[in-house]
Amino acid sequence: ELLKSFDDEINAFLVNMFGPRDSRVRGWFMLDSYLPTFSLTVMYLLSIWLGNKCMKNRPALSLRNILTLYNLGITLLSMYMLAELILSSWEGGYNLQCQDLASAGEADVRVAKVLWWYYFSKLIEFLDTIFFVLRKKTSQITFLHVYHHASMFNIWWCVLNWIPCGQSFFGPTLNSFIHILMYSYYGLSVFPSMHKYLWWKKYLTQAQLVQFVLTITHTMSAVVKPCGFPFGCLIFQSSYMLTLVILFLNFYFQTYRKKPMKIETEELPSGKEVKNGFSKAYFTAANGVMNKKAQ
Repeated sequence: ELLKSFDDEINAFLVNMFGPRDSRVRGWFMLDSYLPTFSLTVMYLLSIWLGNKCMKNRPALSLRNILTLYNLGITLLSMYMLAELILSSWEGGYNLQCQDLASAGEADVRVAKVLWWYYFSKLIEFLDTIFFVLRKKTSQITFLHVYHHASMFNIWWCVLNWIPCGQSFFGPTLNSFIHILMYSYYGLSVFPSMHKYLWWKKYLTQAQLVQFVLTITHTMSAVVKPCGFPFGCLIFQSSYMLTLVILFLNFYFQTYRKKPMKIETEELPSGKEVKNGFSKAYFTAANGVMNKKAQ
């Protein structure tokens, strides 16, 4: 009863703040109530804290086979989302500069269905952090890592409820492409024999930064030349992306400007791995954000 009361109050608050929800997504899994998204986020944060305590006096787990399957699964899901977003936005004749929420008919619903998977993928990617915990790689659980994972899942619940199509399609399209490269890189890095072929990690970092800049540019284009897409949503998205740019630039300069030779030349120590088989000199990334903790 207490949970239901809380759920009713938070839903009423959100409707009062953002206005009526988009009727096209009513009844979709996990969207009608904010409680599941909120509860899963709290469980995610608690699992980091409790997990680190539980693993403190236990040996780190390898998880190589699980990581291989996980990386393959995320890569395939990203491929599906990229292809479907391109096809559905093309079908709807989407305007790249600014696209409203209701002019493309069935194509808008098709875009919304893909973006629901994008929202749900942010829940799946909580496992990035859980794997860090189980492998006792606590140095990789940075503020940037946790902030981005937790915030994206909640933000995309709001996106799906109020702006599930139109201008919202662009960021996930870019991010799905980046995730294909990123998680396939992770998958290959699980195998030590592949490390000598993985020369393109710095370019992945640069691609992430370009992704953020392009997404902000696309969002602001609808402010400069509006098409009816909610103005407040555009400003919020731009502001949020700006925080990622700042945090990401901090990572980038620390990694590639201060100690470029160390990062490029450090050998892979035997038995010393972080996420998906990387040495501690390697970067880690999650959902469009790169993280590195100085060792």
